[in-house]
Amino acid sequence: MSASLYSYYRSSAAYRVRIALNLKGLSADLVPVHLRHGEQRGDAYRALNPAGLVPWFQDDRVAMAQSLAIIEYIEEVHHAPALLPAGLANRAYAREIALTIACDIHPIGNLRVLDKLSADYGATPEGRAAWNRYWMAAGFAAIEARLARTAGRFAVGDAPTLADICIVPQVYNARRFGLDLAPYPILAAVDAAARELPAFIAAAPENQSDFQEG
Repeated sequence: MSASLYSYYRSSAAYRVRIALNLKGLSADLVPVHLRHGEQRGDAYRALNPAGLVPWFQDDRVAMAQSLAIIEYIEEVHHAPALLPAGLANRAYAREIALTIACDIHPIGNLRVLDKLSADYGATPEGRAAWNRYWMAAGFAAIEARLARTAGRFAVGDAPTLADICIVPQVYNARRFGLDLAPYPILAAVDAAARELPAFIAAAPENQSDFQEG
């Protein structure tokens, strides 16, 4: 597969797609889009992705946004190894965890939301971090309760799935914003197990070509 992934090293949504590609053993040309420099709002990038967000993925079949849609496409084109577990209920639980992160937690703490909080409501850096911690804690509490029923070594059983693909980037963000993970021991254990895998290591922000300290 000849593919390109427009990415930012610290974007949790792009991080998810990098993990999925690695788990499938697929490669894509990574094209950095520096969110802090506003490159996502430039004319050239908006001509590709009118939403002005990352990731953006394209191959010889599709050109598309939205991390979970991209991952689902990759899953349908390249079936093995599966990113969803066996069993109807377990597949639903993996999707539930993924959507709790992608729909309930992540959008509220996205850079453009945090910037709006500062611009219109005077949120300080600590206020932005506190906002993020509040919403991550609410979502993590729900995920921890689900993991109590589904977790093996990973979120749903003993192989990494879509759930782990979403968990690891969000826990990375939680650490960055100073959220105490002690109330979520199963979540922390699942995250630790996934981050030992080469596919997750290679996708980590610090291992990207556009990584910057700070």
